[in-house]
Amino acid sequence: MSILGLKKKQPKTFKVKVITMDAEVEFSCEVKWKGKDLFDLVCRTIGLRETWFFGLRYTVKDTYAWLKMEKRVLDQEVPKEFPITFHFLAKFFPEKVEEELVQEITQHLFFLQVKKQILDEEIFCSPEAAVLLASYAIQAKYGDYDPNFHKPGFLAQDELMPKRVLMQYQMTPDMWEEKITAWYAEHRGIARDEAEMDYLKIAQDLDMYGVSYFSITQNKRDTELLLGVDAQGLHIYNPNNKLNPNKSFPWSGIRNISYSEKEFTIKPLDKKKEVFKFYSSQLRVNKLILQLCIGNHDLFMRRRKVDSIEVQQMKAQAKEEKARKKMERQILSREKQMREEAERAKEDMERRLFQLQDEARLANEALLRSEETADLLAEKAQIAEEEAKLLAHKAAEAEQERQRLEVTALKTKEEKRLIEQKMREAEQLTVKLVEQSERRLKEADHLKQDLNEAKDAERRAKQKLLEITKTTYPIMAAYSSPPLTLEGGGDLNLDAGPCRTDFKDSDMKRLSMEIERERLEYMEKSKNLQEQLKELKSEIESLKLEEQQQSSLFAPRNDPRLYFEPPYVPHSNRNSAYLAQMAYSEEV
Repeated sequence: MSILGLKKKQPKTFKVKVITMDAEVEFSCEVKWKGKDLFDLVCRTIGLRETWFFGLRYTVKDTYAWLKMEKRVLDQEVPKEFPITFHFLAKFFPEKVEEELVQEITQHLFFLQVKKQILDEEIFCSPEAAVLLASYAIQAKYGDYDPNFHKPGFLAQDELMPKRVLMQYQMTPDMWEEKITAWYAEHRGIARDEAEMDYLKIAQDLDMYGVSYFSITQNKRDTELLLGVDAQGLHIYNPNNKLNPNKSFPWSGIRNISYSEKEFTIKPLDKKKEVFKFYSSQLRVNKLILQLCIGNHDLFMRRRKVDSIEVQQMKAQAKEEKARKKMERQILSREKQMREEAERAKEDMERRLFQLQDEARLANEALLRSEETADLLAEKAQIAEEEAKLLAHKAAEAEQERQRLEVTALKTKEEKRLIEQKMREAEQLTVKLVEQSERRLKEADHLKQDLNEAKDAERRAKQKLLEITKTTYPIMAAYSSPPLTLEGGGDLNLDAGPCRTDFKDSDMKRLSMEIERERLEYMEKSKNLQEQLKELKSEIESLKLEEQQQSSLFAPRNDPRLYFEPPYVPHSNRNSAYLAQMAYSEEV
């Protein structure tokens, strides 16, 4: 067995992962491939023809480097981990993006890279420009603004503004979204490639756009500076100010750039101007600076020449492609407009149909309601007619009742008048009786007075008689034969005094009998008068009840009822009491 057979076979291929701005692609590369072979494969894969702007960048320790085209891939300082990772990025930037970027894929890759640099704050951007750039980025991503689809909060997941700008103002994400959406609504009708180009046209005017910065020192005072390399030339900055260069060397004014180990020499085209020298401590960085200076200068000189056949073909194709896409967009826009109009017409017709259906339904419901209403009205009319008849009948009855009540009222009034007349007559009779009773009472008083006087006279006469009897008895006994007594046969013939006394006793008896008779007559008359008064009262009460019943028929609801108050008899009760008192006094 030979020694060669013991050796391990070397792999003929190796894996490479290339990360573009919008995709990741893996390739299987041959060991002998140079950097240009891998770069061309990537460009063919993504369809890129403007290859002079781009390169494959990889990371070496604490810095980055670009893959060299003329050397083998594995012979360079690329990472030895497989798959080897490269970033496909723009290495050089155009002076005017609208004139130099021809292909749409080129524009798209530049757009994505510049957008990332702005969001990562590698390119300084003012808040106003950041809002405008964000609106173009949203137009490129979502298309035209549609308020029905793009509701508030639809940008919540998108990174659109640099963090420095967000921290600079005390604004909520909703407030930033509102400001961006206001600009976004103004971009209606702009296609994606146009929106990306507008984004790049605004971004290319920023101070830090397309500039690669490197730390350097001056040869005399060892002052720390920054070297900026871009499409315009070389610029010298203070470390704390990357926006405004202290000194600039445009490519058109540079005669030569030489490099010796750590020293760079910039020779101006004008030999009278001073040569500018600076130092860079890292050899790898120095190579990168030189590489960028050569590439940017070559592109600067290339822009000043007539375009090559390839570039002219690309521009013509791009122009035709843009015209075709513009025509397609116009056709699509017209079709979209026609479709929208058709949809609007359809929606209008559907809305009109629904409206007509609603109107028909409402008309049917109204018809049903009107039929029900008509039936109800007919029923109500019949009920009303019956009620009218009933009311007419009741009105006739009420009229008859009213006439009857009027007659009754007239009768009641006549009866009341008669009763009042009877009461007045009774009152007059009472007054007369009272007057008679008072007169009789006076006569009785006179009679009582006469009676008392008669009794006093009789007493005096009896006493006198006794006295006379006592004085004359012995004389009479002497001259008369049989003794006479007062209790004899009454044959005693006295003088006029005793006879007169007997006469008065009979008168008194007669007078007492007359008084007793008159008293009895008075009692009878008083009793009859009281019975008549009771009858009058009962008649008045019955008339009251009848009159109240009649007034309740005619009196309205809640009105005070009419009633007849019986005439006041002022002396009836008083006279009856007086007559009773008089009778009692006579009995006594």
